[in-house]
Amino acid sequence: MSDDLAVHDSNVEQRDWWDGRTGEYWAANADRYNEGLAGYHGSLLDAAAVEPADTVLDIGCGNGLTTRDAARRASSGSVLGVDLSSPMLALARRLTERERLGNVTYEQGDAQVHPFAAERFDVALSRCGSMFFGDPPAAFGNIARALRPGGRLVLLTWQSPEHNEWQRTFRPIAAAGRDLPVPPPGAPGPNSLSDPDVVHGLLGSAGFDDIRLTDLRAPMYFGPDPDDACRFISGQLAFLLDDLDPDTKAGALAALRADMAAHHTATDGVRYDSATWLIEAHRP
Repeated sequence: MSDDLAVHDSNVEQRDWWDGRTGEYWAANADRYNEGLAGYHGSLLDAAAVEPADTVLDIGCGNGLTTRDAARRASSGSVLGVDLSSPMLALARRLTERERLGNVTYEQGDAQVHPFAAERFDVALSRCGSMFFGDPPAAFGNIARALRPGGRLVLLTWQSPEHNEWQRTFRPIAAAGRDLPVPPPGAPGPNSLSDPDVVHGLLGSAGFDDIRLTDLRAPMYFGPDPDDACRFISGQLAFLLDDLDPDTKAGALAALRADMAAHHTATDGVRYDSATWLIEAHRP
């Protein structure tokens, strides 16, 4: 963990989360996370409309798939990927070197306070990374300053749990009857940008205009079979499951596997319904 990483006061908990055990797990399972979001990946990149000479910022770039794919489109331009997680950035750098992409750089940083050069980027994009800001107004204000006039912002964010079957299912099973606290409105988390009114307010206040949200839906893939998918999700939810006594934990895992078995087909693996917002905006 990088203790000297400069972060906004509101983002210290997120830094500790992503630059530690969670970031290590996401790096170790990068392919599975990319497979899960495959139904949305192309739509995000197409909306970003990266041109060959563009300079692109990938916010919360994680393991760097969006960064590398944007770099292929910005063939005579460049892409900067920024993330809090040193484990994921280490993997992103290795994969970028393996793919011989010379127009990509990565920096560990908090987009809320990172010293981006003013009016440097033509496009800023984020694949499910922008929901974790501790202070969204600070983050989007900083990103807006980094975009050139006319620059494009393109985000993929989760809709509310009522539209995401996997969210309604996995966490309650892992809770095993416990009354887990619900994050307050606006707190960092998968659903912090699920309300269109909140998105319009945040981006408008940060100086963006032409703000549009498009409803995207696709099945989300979790593994080839229930056993594999259960191992994957139980590892992601270890912070909940590890607090249970052995019998209760075994019961929760059995319930999780049974639910996954009900969502499994031999041709498509384990899939659950999901829904995202494709958010587009411009800096005037």
